[in-house]
Amino acid sequence: MRYARSSLSCRATGIVLACLAAGQGASSLRAQSLPTAAENLTPGDIDSEHLFGFTEGSDLGVPGEAELEWETSGRLGKRLGRFLAIDSGLALKMPLTNDFRLAPGVTFNAYDIGAPGDPARTTGGFNGGFLETRLRLLDRRTAPFGLTLSIVPAYGTVDGGSGAPARSFGTDVGLLADRELIPGKLVAAVNLGFAFSTTRLTALDERVLGSGIEASAALAYQARPGLFVGAEARYARTYEGLALDRLAGEAVYLGPTLYTTLSPQAWASFTWSFQVAGRASDEPGPLDLSSFDRHQMRLRVGYNF
Repeated sequence: MRYARSSLSCRATGIVLACLAAGQGASSLRAQSLPTAAENLTPGDIDSEHLFGFTEGSDLGVPGEAELEWETSGRLGKRLGRFLAIDSGLALKMPLTNDFRLAPGVTFNAYDIGAPGDPARTTGGFNGGFLETRLRLLDRRTAPFGLTLSIVPAYGTVDGGSGAPARSFGTDVGLLADRELIPGKLVAAVNLGFAFSTTRLTALDERVLGSGIEASAALAYQARPGLFVGAEARYARTYEGLALDRLAGEAVYLGPTLYTTLSPQAWASFTWSFQVAGRASDEPGPLDLSSFDRHQMRLRVGYNF
């Protein structure tokens, strides 16, 4: 799932490009009928939502089944000084129909920041909350590809770029597209996103408006039942203003992905992305380490019940 962040400097997430034209026919004509973790242990059937890293699949889960998901993202490396941020979220996913799901959640964070000549600053604790809404537009089991719309409004009490106290409102909007290129073996996903936020820094009583876009693509290969390995590429741009007004920076990330089923009810996924190219509008250098981070990691653990 994609949670709206307290700062768009983390990354702009959401909408997904529905343009997976290559590959073979729809993998199955039956509706999703098993819990997420159990389905990925079953030959010939796949739940695609968590197979990738920051990119996500279009599946929603099964009505009548709830899923508790813990997500922890780490961000490391800025242009000046030491920067480490840990953003965590706990969500309860509740599919209400085959094509519609709600997932309320709460967020937490921790920061370790130190600039040259200044003492290190460590903060952390409860941050805020969000409500993820997902609507499946196309089911990849009966259509050429899967397509899901995701909208995630959120509120936070910390600025994601600096760790400073703030009041932040933001929304991520997303389309999540995927397709089984080799049924039961190889799955591809493409995401394209738009996000916007308004943040008022408590210390300065200053309001900061931001927005961003991100496109990502990923592949996941089933090495054995319940174990998927893959790779992911992402391109993100962040802007000043709510409507992509002034470009602040851009970044390209690459990284491996891993998904494993822990039991018929539990699963885990992990990814580590590296910024391999980028540019900040007002600073020299081959990377953007002002608006974006050098490294971004994500660990997710889920349990179906």
